[in-house]
Amino acid sequence: MRPPARRPSLLSARRWRSVPEGARLGIDWGKARIGVAACNAGVSFAYPVETVPAGPGEMQRLAAIVAEYEPEVVYVGLPLTLAGERSFAAQFVVEKAAQLARVITATPVRLVDERMSTASASRSLGDAGRRAKQQRRVIDQAAAVEILQRALDAEGRTGHPVGESVELEAE
Repeated sequence: MRPPARRPSLLSARRWRSVPEGARLGIDWGKARIGVAACNAGVSFAYPVETVPAGPGEMQRLAAIVAEYEPEVVYVGLPLTLAGERSFAAQFVVEKAAQLARVITATPVRLVDERMSTASASRSLGDAGRRAKQQRRVIDQAAAVEILQRALDAEGRTGHPVGESVELEAE
């Protein structure tokens, strides 16, 4: 005999209503390279997309990736100190995230804690048999996957987009 189907409660229906249902992107912003990860609509599994060289043309390439994937939200990793404070690197990322938000105005950009994401990604790549020298080409993508996966997991737990919204300043 089949157990009766459970109907979602009003509470659980409300909980999930605020989580974006579409694709999402994750970004690990570095001074030399920018790792990009994605997850498809209706899926809570992040995967690597590409590594974008930092510098001239980075915003155009990221805008093209956003146009291709049409995400509901872009999560950018914010490198906080282990004590949870903003460092010089964090200020750099905040400025870059604000620039990106001005370029992709139709897509929300959110800053999420990325502490230990690169270390975790490096450990995962090492466990998969990649030496440090082999990791260099893909570590930024792997860190972006880690950032996005953490955001997706937190969305699933809380029922809301996570992190701090990057607001466009009125000009």
